[in-house]
Amino acid sequence: MIFGGLNPLTLIDYPGKTSAMVYTIGCNFRCGYCHNPELVDETVEDTYSEEYVLSFLEKRVGLLDAVTITGGEPTMHEETLLSFMQKVKDLGFLVKLDSNGTNPNFLRKAIDRQIVDYIAMDIKAPLAKYYVTAGRPVDTDAIRQSVALLKEDRVDYEFRTTVIKILTSPEDIEAIAKEIEGAKIYNLQKFVPTKTLNPQFLRKTTYTDEEFLEFQKTCARYVTFCGIR
Repeated sequence: MIFGGLNPLTLIDYPGKTSAMVYTIGCNFRCGYCHNPELVDETVEDTYSEEYVLSFLEKRVGLLDAVTITGGEPTMHEETLLSFMQKVKDLGFLVKLDSNGTNPNFLRKAIDRQIVDYIAMDIKAPLAKYYVTAGRPVDTDAIRQSVALLKEDRVDYEFRTTVIKILTSPEDIEAIAKEIEGAKIYNLQKFVPTKTLNPQFLRKTTYTDEEFLEFQKTCARYVTFCGIR
């Protein structure tokens, strides 16, 4: 397996843990605000082999708690990624997976095999508007299945939404919270325009801090905890 990035240390991506982060190449969505465009369009220049990553991790045993796998969309890599996750677990690391939830079968396999400890699932929009944000046709039934699977609480998880004013109305945010009602954690992420798949999003804005606090209050009616990042 080939990875499109390796971050040797992150203190913010696995809650409460020190983690390395690896980036998979390729995505089945085309979200205009994506901040990893080189992974989505597969133009990344610096790549890392699975052997290199595992060799790096072997040297970090006892120094790091976890490995976070992000993308792109990692679950596109199916059995190849499941095999890598097993190897990471065998080294003694916790494994966190970031996913857009379009492959519930992959998530179920990872949970059943006990090779994932934390799943962060992006919720792009209310189900009826998913295709607008994702930039592609979306199997929303797969999204529903992934939400239901995580809410079984067999693994630590969170749902999260990157909030961009032009795409996400206050009504949309409440609709998402209703669709994941009963979830443990739902995080609202402020959009920060740095680099984006669609350069036009560099000029887009998000809501004020005060508006986010109102969204938080609304979402807290439906989920156990709603955070702001």
